[in-house]
Amino acid sequence: MTTSELNTIFDKIAVTQAENAALQKRTDAQMAKTDEQFARTEAQMARTDAQMAKTDASLERIGIRLGNISDNNRSNAEDYFYNSLLDKPELGGIGYDTIVKNFTPKSKRGQGEFDIVMYNGENIALIECKYKAHKSDVEKLIIKQVESFKKLFPIYSNHKFYLGIASFSFYNELEEFAKENGVAILKQKGEVMEIESDNLKAY
Repeated sequence: MTTSELNTIFDKIAVTQAENAALQKRTDAQMAKTDEQFARTEAQMARTDAQMAKTDASLERIGIRLGNISDNNRSNAEDYFYNSLLDKPELGGIGYDTIVKNFTPKSKRGQGEFDIVMYNGENIALIECKYKAHKSDVEKLIIKQVESFKKLFPIYSNHKFYLGIASFSFYNELEEFAKENGVAILKQKGEVMEIESDNLKAY
């Protein structure tokens, strides 16, 4: 092989090495950019996670506050209607000897929660208290609460149960539904309590 041919080969090798070096440099630069982008993405994700944690904490605090407000409103309703009935525990012309507020019995048969319970020798009145009542509250009273009480206290299974829905706020559909199902309506009227119980029926 001649010197000229060797020089040509060495020149090609030098060019190839230079091209490889340039390619490696571009690759290294691209990888550096990619690493930088990953770093920015991770930083953004960290900021997003931190913001979501703050949002979750805020929502939890709001939920607690709303829950407390709801509990306070319900407690106010229970207190008002209980105090209104305390001196004269009567529903639909039926008088009662005993009245209990926030009755939460627990036994082997289960657990119950009743806002106001009134009792005499033959009858039991269950009154659900709400700050703002809904139709579902009356449905729960009819379908669930009576059976729950009888399950907890089988001795009273043969008693007549009378029901009432007490609330500071009613709407027409709710009142009509309660009347159709023989549930008394207890509402605030000025400074006194008004009871509508013309259609009261025993359960």
